[in-house]
Amino acid sequence: MMIAFWLSAALIAAGALAYVLRPLLRRAGGQEVKRSDANVAIYKDQLRDLDAELAAGTLTSEDHSRARLELEQRLLEDVPAVEVERATAGGRRAALVVGIAIPILAVGVYFATGAPGALSPRPHEVEPTAEQINGMVARLAAKLRENPDDIDGWKLLGRSYMVMGRFPEAVAAYAKAAEKAPRDAQLLADFADALAMTRGEKLAGEPEQLVLRALQVDPNNLKALALAGTAAYERQDFAKAAELWGRMLPLVPADSEDARMISGNVEEAKKLAGIGGGEKPTVAGAHPGVRGTVTMSAEMKKQAKPDDLVFIFARAAEGPPMPLAVMRAKVGDLPVKFALDDSMAMAQGLKVSAFPKIVITARVSKSGSAKPAPGDLQGASEPVKNDASGVKVLIDSVVR
Repeated sequence: MMIAFWLSAALIAAGALAYVLRPLLRRAGGQEVKRSDANVAIYKDQLRDLDAELAAGTLTSEDHSRARLELEQRLLEDVPAVEVERATAGGRRAALVVGIAIPILAVGVYFATGAPGALSPRPHEVEPTAEQINGMVARLAAKLRENPDDIDGWKLLGRSYMVMGRFPEAVAAYAKAAEKAPRDAQLLADFADALAMTRGEKLAGEPEQLVLRALQVDPNNLKALALAGTAAYERQDFAKAAELWGRMLPLVPADSEDARMISGNVEEAKKLAGIGGGEKPTVAGAHPGVRGTVTMSAEMKKQAKPDDLVFIFARAAEGPPMPLAVMRAKVGDLPVKFALDDSMAMAQGLKVSAFPKIVITARVSKSGSAKPAPGDLQGASEPVKNDASGVKVLIDSVVR
């Protein structure tokens, strides 16, 4: 059956998506899939009609080619994008990427390079293999060398390479398209994503600059917002990540799974940022955590800027080195009150209440990263009880 080709193509794409983009989880609404199938069916019927007219001699070869190209272009424009969710291993780093346009990708490539008329049902029909789809992509690349001004073709080639995991080639294809369409927000976001994949899945630097350009063109581009939030998350700017991901919520249905996932990511980023921190009311029966105030010496203030980030975190005096709870402030907020408790746990089982003695450290990060670096300013408390209050932390030394 003809539909088996579309299903096999979708399965190939879905299989590739299981690894691509740190890693991706394919998520598409049933209504959109039906719309895509309907579009494909319409174009298949129209292409069969064109092939039949060509075979009957009522349509010239030139007119057939021209009409087919028009249909291919309409298919590329009409097939809706699928929403793709980006999630990270371990569950603590959850970044959502929405709007990448690779639904039924093999279908688009096949219309662009293959012979759709050949998909009519035949006895002993053999379904296209991954090798055949690779051949289609190769033919598309060859066509683009002959017609380098085809922006849609370069974008489709870039998406194809992304699905196949050929990230450097995807970067090259997107770069060709971006040269001719520098204000296409979706293209810039896709370009950034491909470039990040060639750099160890890191968005810092040029990929993030491409994302910011995309947001200048279209502040509501879902994928650009998701990637920008991911970039902020990667550099430990959790408040910025929460703000960027929060901007996605009005752009998706309020009762959708996407909205629930985005909300979860926003809340996690807020928790890591310590938004809503400070002296908090204690829930009856809950462990109160460690509370106190962070200040900075006059000498250290001369070496800091008001917008420099301050990370305040609790660690076990004797136990694992990873933080048990973290909140964030700025130098301009000092002196600042803190409350680090179990609600801010960084990992299951690693809570403030699980360790009898806690050390509170405050560090001014000159780079914006939570990881210590030479030149950062910091101070730490003596070991205190895990329910201590009135703890004083003075930032009075430089990290060497």
